[in-house]
Amino acid sequence: MKKRVLAVILGAAMMTAVLGGCSKDEKGSAESTAENTAAETYTIGISQFAEHGSLDNCREGFLEGLKEEGIEEGKNLEIKISNADSDTGTAAQIAESFVSDKVDLICAIATPSAQAAYNAARNSGTPVIYTAVTNPEEAELASEDKKPVGAVTGTSDQLPVEAQLKMIRKLLPDAETIGILYTTSEANSVYSITQYEKYAEEYGFTLETAGVTNTSEVSLAAAGLLEKVDCITNLTDNTVVSALPTILDQAGKKNIPVFGSEIEQVKIGCLAAEGLDYINLGKETGKMAAKVLKGEAQAEELEYELLTDSSLYINEEVAANLDITIPDDMKESAAETFTEIAEE
Repeated sequence: MKKRVLAVILGAAMMTAVLGGCSKDEKGSAESTAENTAAETYTIGISQFAEHGSLDNCREGFLEGLKEEGIEEGKNLEIKISNADSDTGTAAQIAESFVSDKVDLICAIATPSAQAAYNAARNSGTPVIYTAVTNPEEAELASEDKKPVGAVTGTSDQLPVEAQLKMIRKLLPDAETIGILYTTSEANSVYSITQYEKYAEEYGFTLETAGVTNTSEVSLAAAGLLEKVDCITNLTDNTVVSALPTILDQAGKKNIPVFGSEIEQVKIGCLAAEGLDYINLGKETGKMAAKVLKGEAQAEELEYELLTDSSLYINEEVAANLDITIPDDMKESAAETFTEIAEE
């Protein structure tokens, strides 16, 4: 599966001649030196479920994490990247193709791609390293003690739900109802809904949810939800986030704030988010993958990693458009504040 590239400085005949004229110890030293010039080259298949900022950041961070561990595209790494465009059937085809191509490792970005990759690779010996999987247990990729169910492990982007609710309450002291759009087939979103249901009342909110099955349903679902809520908060829902500009446009016309779940959503028009840094999430994933590729650990031996630190991101232009005042202490504590709305 792994291709060995041997940098040969001497021709075969010359090497034989040199070794023939050396002592046994010298021969061993020369052979050792030749072996040390050998380097592994790896092929990784990256299966990304959808095209949007947070998952793109995961991919970028993943490659950076590998590079920090000495595995770099163009030197000792070949990358194959495929995007499922939020389609689970396509994600399965991508995973099967990577297994057929005998890649050394599959990096699966987002829960549906991770599930598809594990199902395709489970009997092939190909390890799967995932990222941006909200709840690996709910996705049946890990047991309750965080142990992998097979040669599959990675990093979780579980939402800091309490921190998000606390932030929303501070910005909208009079708000009563929060709306959430989610994809009914995404295990990560279904789990996140349960977490919001668990904590919403504690912060004085009621929840209104609307489920969709694909991006074509988002516009109508958003229109109905906006009639019932004081604000909308996003999950790390790949189908919904792919259609976020549509939601932002409809909410903007009604002066209803939309909260994001990470930095990229705030850049393009969400009011604020208490979320993870997806570049860092990807980096940690890349370092896990490097361990597996180098033979330092087996994927089935590594517990998945949960990043718990969140950061506050604020868009001041959105706040001004909605006539919302950002408290000074929130501005001071924000990891990043944006003064304009970026184009998608």
